Amino acid sequence: MLLGAHISIAGGIFNAPIEGKRATCDTIQIFTKSANQWKAKPLSDKEIARFFEEQKNTGVTVACAHDSYLINLGSPDEESYKKSYDSFQIELERCHLLKISLLVMHPGSHLGNGEENGLKRIAAAFNLLFERLPDNKTVVCLETTAGQGTNLGYKFDQLAQIIDLVEDKSRMGICLDTCHIFAAGYPLQSKKDYEETIRQFDRTLGLNRLKIIHINDSKKPFGSKVDRHEHIGQGEMGLESFRHILNDKRLSKIPKILETPKGEELLEDIENLRLLRSLIEK
Repeated sequence: MLLGAHISIAGGIFNAPIEGKRATCDTIQIFTKSANQWKAKPLSDKEIARFFEEQKNTGVTVACAHDSYLINLGSPDEESYKKSYDSFQIELERCHLLKISLLVMHPGSHLGNGEENGLKRIAAAFNLLFERLPDNKTVVCLETTAGQGTNLGYKFDQLAQIIDLVEDKSRMGICLDTCHIFAAGYPLQSKKDYEETIRQFDRTLGLNRLKIIHINDSKKPFGSKVDRHEHIGQGEMGLESFRHILNDKRLSKIPKILETPKGEELLEDIENLRLLRSLIEK
C-alpha cells in the first residue's frame, strides 16, 4: 500500500523525494511550482534529471502533483478565467516534463454565476486544453470539495457532470479527500455508512476513476461544509473511518496522501503515517 504526504519543494523540486523519505513516505504529492503565483520559472534539464535521480535514490515515488490554489476554471470573470486557463496549461506541461501522471485540482468556484454555469465553464476549459496539448497524457484528477462558499465539486454528481461534458474522458480522474466528503455530508464512520458512501461514489463516478485519496481527518463536524484538515484520529471522523478505507481491498492500490499540518521536522507526518499503518489488518 502506498502511503505518503504532500511534501514541500523548497530548495528545488528534487528535494521533495528526499524530504518524503525523511517523513517515512512511500509516495508523495508535490506542487511543481509556487502555489501562490501565477507564473513559474521554467524547469531546467538539470533540475528534471536530479528530480528523477532522487526518486531512484530514495525509492520514494511522486504519485501526483497538485495545482495552484489561485486557479479557478469556474470563474465568470474573463480576466481571472484567462489567467487560470494559462496557469493550468503550465501545470499540465510541467507534469508532462516531470513524468507525473496525475494532476489534482479543486474544480473551481462559480462566484455567484450559478453551479451549472460553473460546471460547464470548467469542462469547456479542459476540452480546449486537451485539444491544445494532444501529446500530454497527464490525467486531471478532480478533487472532491467540502462545499464551502461557491466551491463546486461537493457532490459526486457535480464531478460526474464535468466529466460527462469532457470529450476525452481518458484524461479525467478523481481525487477523493476524506475530510472534504465528510464535511460535505457523506458519512464514513460506521461500516454501513462507509459502504453506502463508496457505493454512491461507484454508481455516480466509478471506482475505476478514483486515482488518489487525500487521507485527512476533519477539524469541523459532519456536514459542516467547512474545509479544515486535522491530524488522523484527532478530528471529528474517528479512527474507524480510516480503518474502513485502509482495509478496503478495492482501494488498496490507490495512493493515499496526507495533507495535515506539519512542522520543519515532519514529526507530524511520521506520526500520522505510523498511525495509519497500524490500522491495516495483516
